[in-house]
Amino acid sequence: MRGPIVIAVLAVAAWVTPGVAPAAEAAPRQRPNVLFVMCDDLCCALACYGDATAKTPHIDRLAARGVRFERAYCQFPLCNPSRASLLSGRRPARTTVRDNDKHFRDVDPNVVTLPQAFRQAGWRTERIGKLYHYSVPAGIGTSGLDDPPSWDAVTNPKGRDVFDEPLIFSLLPGKFGGTVSWLAADGTDAEQTDGLAAARAVELLEDYARDKTPFFLAVGFYRPHTPYVAPKRWFDEHPRDTVTLPEVPADHDARVPPAAVASRSKEQVRLVGDLGREALQAYRAGVSFVDEQVGIVLDALDRLGLRDDTIVVFTSDHGYHLGEHGLWQKRSLFEESARVPLVIAAPGGRAGAAPTHTVELVDVMPTVCDLAGVPVPAGGDGRSLATLVRAGDADAVRNFPDRPAFTEVQHAKGRGVSMRTGKWRYTVWNGGAGGRQLYDHETDPRELDNFADRPEHAATQQRLDAELKRLYPEKELLP
Repeated sequence: MRGPIVIAVLAVAAWVTPGVAPAAEAAPRQRPNVLFVMCDDLCCALACYGDATAKTPHIDRLAARGVRFERAYCQFPLCNPSRASLLSGRRPARTTVRDNDKHFRDVDPNVVTLPQAFRQAGWRTERIGKLYHYSVPAGIGTSGLDDPPSWDAVTNPKGRDVFDEPLIFSLLPGKFGGTVSWLAADGTDAEQTDGLAAARAVELLEDYARDKTPFFLAVGFYRPHTPYVAPKRWFDEHPRDTVTLPEVPADHDARVPPAAVASRSKEQVRLVGDLGREALQAYRAGVSFVDEQVGIVLDALDRLGLRDDTIVVFTSDHGYHLGEHGLWQKRSLFEESARVPLVIAAPGGRAGAAPTHTVELVDVMPTVCDLAGVPVPAGGDGRSLATLVRAGDADAVRNFPDRPAFTEVQHAKGRGVSMRTGKWRYTVWNGGAGGRQLYDHETDPRELDNFADRPEHAATQQRLDAELKRLYPEKELLP
């Protein structure tokens, strides 16, 4: 009896209309639509980013027809702080959100978010799934820390993955969201929460195509966030025996400040050998599964003739460790945790471009507004990357200025701030009292050889330190 009951429950997605004023009258059709697709805890484990073992054909084809930013970075490698920063266009120092509990409007109720800017300009704005923060999996099916002023309507899907929780393997039995855990699930893609989200997105796109409403549709997928749940067929696509864990030098931790590896939980030391490969297999299965859901939405966009009128943004809230540095998950300031996939495909834009400019998630809001002709909300910290997205002036692209990206984190070992340039990553813990890290990405992209405080790199460290402190004054570097 359980199967049919579960399927009946899974067939329903919750529809909620926030109790806020309706959007302005629909804008003229010539205004571009926006499809904003966001994954949860997705690092650059994608074929279009050079991952040879990834199977992500749909995200790859989006990258082939748009601009794939090679060096894009989050501002805080944790869900709520990163999402608050991305969607408000403000750094964590401005939102003051550095945990998963605080809402950015508690600090400034007058913030105008990215979707809210489109809503005010006359677009219909709708959300499916997780855009602002809420816990996974406990918050699935709810609105969590959503932002009602951002949306005309929202959908909170809740799928079979939630009801299958008793079947999930976890390093800490019974704990899922913050612990590495996984399940090769029975059933179909369509029964999963992300499958329901993709189906709802198709329904809305069909509605938009009929009534010609300019739309800002945000689709927030839950995977590959823990628990790594995907139907069994996706595990079969990544056989455990073909999965390779990264090598970590035996003296790794002796080379870095203790705070650099403070995000490593005690149970993660078990993720070696077969167990580690099984966890990595599960993550990769989740990535392939969510790629398939992205493909369903992109196929609908094409089928309905909306592609040429729609800006598509694809990204994640932050990066993710898969055993590098002996770490799993997030909340470090190494490259794998700070770097995010970012693809923007705009009507008439460049196709297949991969600029190496260092960019940030706070740049997304001014970029999308610029591309759509929507006024950029005041008070943002990012800059428009539209020059890198639009086709045309090669000289403008070539001369577009590069600038550093900044990522920060706060945990039990204190506070860290990291600056990434084209060549260097420079990280300061507790204002320097907790140690420093300096990596040359031209010779050491895995960040294994820490040059900090070496005499031969003193001038470089001094220059980077001064540059970091122009954005982060001394008091902002301290816990």
